[in-house]
Amino acid sequence: MADQTQKPELFELNNGTIQVLLSNLGCTIISLVVPDKNGKLADVVLGLDSLDLYQAGLSPYFGCIVGRVANRIKDGKFTLDGQEYSLSINRPPNSLHGGHQGFDKKLWEASNYTRGENASITFKYHSADGEEGYPGAVSVTATYTLTSSTTMRLDMEAIPENKATIINLAQHTYWNLGGHSSGNILNHSIQLWANHFTPVDENTVPTGEIVPVKDTPFDFTTEKTIGSSISEVGMGYDHNYVLDCGDEKSGLKHVAKVKEPSSGRVLDLWSNAPGVQFYTGNYVKDIVGKERAVYGKHAGLCLETQGFPNAVNQPNFPSVVVQPSGKYQHTMLFEFSVE
Repeated sequence: MADQTQKPELFELNNGTIQVLLSNLGCTIISLVVPDKNGKLADVVLGLDSLDLYQAGLSPYFGCIVGRVANRIKDGKFTLDGQEYSLSINRPPNSLHGGHQGFDKKLWEASNYTRGENASITFKYHSADGEEGYPGAVSVTATYTLTSSTTMRLDMEAIPENKATIINLAQHTYWNLGGHSSGNILNHSIQLWANHFTPVDENTVPTGEIVPVKDTPFDFTTEKTIGSSISEVGMGYDHNYVLDCGDEKSGLKHVAKVKEPSSGRVLDLWSNAPGVQFYTGNYVKDIVGKERAVYGKHAGLCLETQGFPNAVNQPNFPSVVVQPSGKYQHTMLFEFSVE
């Protein structure tokens, strides 16, 4: 497996329409360039100018895969098979995105790198028993593939080796379809195929309730601009939506459609996950990004398909426990178009 003392590397997937720059540091999408309605190219993901800056911890999870368990675990504690586990508390009072040295901070081994029309790369990581407090060793893979001229697919898999554990990976890209340096995303319109969401406490941990979005500022069942109701939800959106009403194709549910009006760029997201964290970059503040762009609050939006946050402590949420005989599988399909 990858030697954690090595320098991170960059890998390009380019099919002539989509150009993606990836790193084996955290399986991170560094840049993703797609055309607008006039054919003009722009990089539509937030990021930093060098891998050294990512290694220095200056990225608020830009573009990476987070794990072993994405999102928050209340008080960093859970019980599994009668044993209580305590995790790293890296976002007091909770554990967030796998702890201090989550999967996003790790070097993954790159393999099966192919270029051309269906360019693809697989990243592999071995998570040791007890890493960040989690039980059991786990073998993880993440494969990015350009499946068509305008589509990128991500397949994440994880297999526990010797004991039951909890697994919930998420891809944490911050999108701005106007271009990474074009300002905030409040003018983007979004539709979420979710009739319910999970309300949160003062520390952004779900309360356990599953509540209809109807007649609330959380309702995106029909397309509306992100800025239209954001002032009614505190700092902004940072909530898990229940994916319960989308069309299906090839075993994946329609999660979201995002559109930026001036460029006409559209992103349709499909996944097999039960939920999606819709996050509007509420904590981004004066981050110097690529090409010296300064990212402020709401500079990007995240659509992190996932198991529900803190699911291990909420028996009414879909389970995130994976047995040694089982396999965790999570697919995301990113479709780019213009309107």
